[in-house]
Amino acid sequence: MYNIKKFSQFINKTFVLWMLLAAILGFSFPNVISQVALYIPYLLGIVMFGMGMTISTNDFKEVFKSPKSVFIGVILQYTIMPVTAYLIAKGFNLNSDIALGVILVGCCPGGTASNVISYLAKANTALSVSITTVSTLLAPIITPTLIYLFAREWLQVSFSSMFISVVQVVLIPIILGFIVQRFFKPVAEKSIDILPIISVISISLILSSVVAGNKAQIIETGLIMFGVVLLHNVSGLTIGYLLAKLFKLDRPDKRAVSIEVGMQNSGLAVSLATAHFNPLSAVPGAIFSFIHLLTGPTIAIIWSNQTKRTERKKQYSTATDQAL
Repeated sequence: MYNIKKFSQFINKTFVLWMLLAAILGFSFPNVISQVALYIPYLLGIVMFGMGMTISTNDFKEVFKSPKSVFIGVILQYTIMPVTAYLIAKGFNLNSDIALGVILVGCCPGGTASNVISYLAKANTALSVSITTVSTLLAPIITPTLIYLFAREWLQVSFSSMFISVVQVVLIPIILGFIVQRFFKPVAEKSIDILPIISVISISLILSSVVAGNKAQIIETGLIMFGVVLLHNVSGLTIGYLLAKLFKLDRPDKRAVSIEVGMQNSGLAVSLATAHFNPLSAVPGAIFSFIHLLTGPTIAIIWSNQTKRTERKKQYSTATDQAL
C-alpha cells in the first residue's frame, strides 16, 4: 500500500506531463484512440465517483464556517467564466462550434484539480474544496441554464437533455461515491490511494480521444483556439482575484477564489459537447484541460514563493526584535 501511495503522489505531481503525453498519443494515433470518445461520459463518471469518495462532512462545515467566502466563490465561478466566454466568442467572431465549446467550458463548475493547485499555492484549500463541492452539486441546474442562456445564439440547446447528462455523469456518481465512503469505509479506505491514479488515467483518455477525433481541425485552427482558451483561463484567474480583493477577502481566500474561478471542469464540457453537439465543440474543453494545468502550477509556484518570502521576512523581523 505504501508503494501505491507513493506512486499516486508521483502521478499527481506529474499530472501535466501525463496530459501532454495523452495529447501527443491522440495526435499520433488518431484512428485507434478516437474510439475512446464513446466512453467519455463513463470516464468522467469515474472521476466524479472518486470526488464523491473524498467528500467529507468537513467540506460542508466550511460552508457554514465561511459562508461569505464560499458564496462569493460560487457566484464568481458561475458569472465570470460564462460571461467572459460569451464576450470572447463574440469579440473574436468564432465559428459556431468553437464558440459553443468555449461557452460550454465557461458554464461548467470548478474542476477537482483546483484543490491540488490551491494547496500548492498556499491558498485556503478547505475553501477551495468547499467551492468545488458546492458548485459541482449545483451544476445539474446551473450549467444547463447558463448554456441555454449564452449558447442558444449559435445552436438550438436542449435544457432537459443537458440536465439529464449532467445528472448522469456528475451528480449520480458523486452521490454513489459519497455513499460508499460513508457506509463502506473499509472499501473506501483501501481505495483512497488508487483513486488519483484512476482519475488521471480517465482524464488523460478523455483528452487523448478528443485530440484524436479532431486532429485536422486542431491543425487548422490550433493557434486561434489555444489563444482563445488561454485568454479565457487567464481572465478567470485575474478577474476572480481582483473581485475577491474587492470583497475584502484575506490573501489565502483570494487565491482560492481565483483558482476556483479560473480552473473549470473541462471534462464535463467535453462530455456535453460529444453527447449533444459537433465533435469540434469538444476541442476547447480538451485544450482547456491542458492549458489550466500549465497556468495553475505556474501561479501556484509564484504565490507559494511569495508566501515563503513573507514568512522569512517575519522570522527575520522577529529575530531582530528579540536581539534588540
